[in-house]
Amino acid sequence: MPDFMRQVPEGDNRERLICRTCGHIAYENPKIVVGSVVEHDGRVLLCRRAIEPRRGYWTLPAGYLEMGETAEDGAAREAFEEAEARIALEGILAVFSISRIGQVQIIYRARFAGAPAFGPGPETTETALFDWEDIPWDEIAFPSVRWSLDAWRARAGRPLEAPARNPAEDPHGSRRLPADAAAMGAAL
Repeated sequence: MPDFMRQVPEGDNRERLICRTCGHIAYENPKIVVGSVVEHDGRVLLCRRAIEPRRGYWTLPAGYLEMGETAEDGAAREAFEEAEARIALEGILAVFSISRIGQVQIIYRARFAGAPAFGPGPETTETALFDWEDIPWDEIAFPSVRWSLDAWRARAGRPLEAPARNPAEDPHGSRRLPADAAAMGAAL
């Protein structure tokens, strides 16, 4: 088992994990999350999470990008895995940096590829299309889901321009989730 220590490697300016035996540097870099706001007739597709974190809360079909995938392929795969939905991507809706958990999230605007068809996948207990006013805001899993939905609404029916970014009040994605859903609605 390798024995790692933290130190600044020669020619670098940040502490890294370095193997004491062979000198290998184990870089720790942010994870990429890909997902989509899937729209049909003015309604958006949401998934109720069957897994932690935030089991039982609603989210977009999204997840970690896999090695060997493009961001577009990953977003389409996640929509199928989580919502059994085949989608067509329209473009990048938003890019969020969530520094406190080391994530970069790329969110696409999408529609169903063909007739709308969806259902819960293995990580989802329920899927549904919601009108804006019926979205269960007090049961949204993550702040970036709210940011994505806000970006979708702000650009609904219009061509996509530059992607949305972190909101001004949380430029580094450093705000944590409140302890309960009621507090979350007030905090967003």
